Amino acid sequence: MLAPREIDEYLLPTERRVIRVRQHWAVMIPHITQTALFLIAMILIDRLLEGRIGGWGEALVDNLTFYLALVAVLRFVVNSILWWIERIVITDKRVMLAQGIITHNVGMMPLGKVTDLTFSRTVGGRMLGYGTLIVESAGQIQALNKIDYMPRPEEIYEALSELVFGEKGKTRATGMLARNRWRR
Repeated sequence: MLAPREIDEYLLPTERRVIRVRQHWAVMIPHITQTALFLIAMILIDRLLEGRIGGWGEALVDNLTFYLALVAVLRFVVNSILWWIERIVITDKRVMLAQGIITHNVGMMPLGKVTDLTFSRTVGGRMLGYGTLIVESAGQIQALNKIDYMPRPEEIYEALSELVFGEKGKTRATGMLARNRWRR
């Protein structure tokens, strides 16, 4: 499996890592819910059919519900491992997304191609602390155009904006402080 520090092997010697995060844990809520509901259904089916089917039928139902529940738990474990090893890395030159267990994929977008940044947050995202980061490039769909369940999206948005569009408060072209038009 890919350890968190192994993503650094994809960095160039001249690159500096600015941010390295994984998707927010809220991405696992549907998997937790599905697994829990399926396990409850298997328990209910087993209890409802217990005593109603005699002999080998009861043993068959017990075995079937056990193995289906085992498959559900294994599916949850695999999804948890995939979430754990997936990394979103932002360097001073590019944005990368590393994911996969057996087949490891690394998608990337150079910061020079970024023309627009947007982040959005649902009500659930505001309560739990995640959002969606949309990175647009010059009329092209890149490997990383939308990253869902980004933790601390304001901080990441601000850091990425500074990398793409220049230092905070300074314009890229002149290097001079930009006038804050909202403050008097």
